[in-house]
Amino acid sequence: MIKIKGHEIDPVIIKNAGNRRAMQFKNNIVTALRRVGVNENDIDVPLERLAMKKTHASATWYQDGHRMHYTHGLQNKYVENLHILSKVIEIEANRVISGEKPLSDFILEFKEDKDVHDKRKEAREFFECAHDEIDFEVINKKYKDMAKELHPDKPTGDTEKFKQLNIAHKILKRELT
Repeated sequence: MIKIKGHEIDPVIIKNAGNRRAMQFKNNIVTALRRVGVNENDIDVPLERLAMKKTHASATWYQDGHRMHYTHGLQNKYVENLHILSKVIEIEANRVISGEKPLSDFILEFKEDKDVHDKRKEAREFFECAHDEIDFEVINKKYKDMAKELHPDKPTGDTEKFKQLNIAHKILKRELT
């Protein structure tokens, strides 16, 4: 089990029929989003030509004038990442439908700026991490070490850099947890 956005999800290991399974997961995402009022034409789930390739999966949709986006890349294959993505969106959509969560909270959960990829790249550079670092424990350790050094109450403190540190941490935490 992996924990993402407060949900425990059982990952799958897919050994064959990756492209067919990827299409099923994409359809699950579209169905879940349609249930919370998203127009099918406003949903983009790019499919990888080779679903067994090691790369992240993402979904972008527009709802109530907001650009919504979610990416997952912690699994070994695109199709496995798309499975996790579909489960997270499905769980969150079901929470809205059941009345457990207001639609406004759902929107806040997934709303992102168009330049989010650039911000993530800059955050990794700020932490001096590899451009493809996805281990949040590595980032969190660097965050704690830098926070001790940059905290405004310390002799080496720098208020502006401390603010940048917290923003960079928040950006990567949202992506990776």
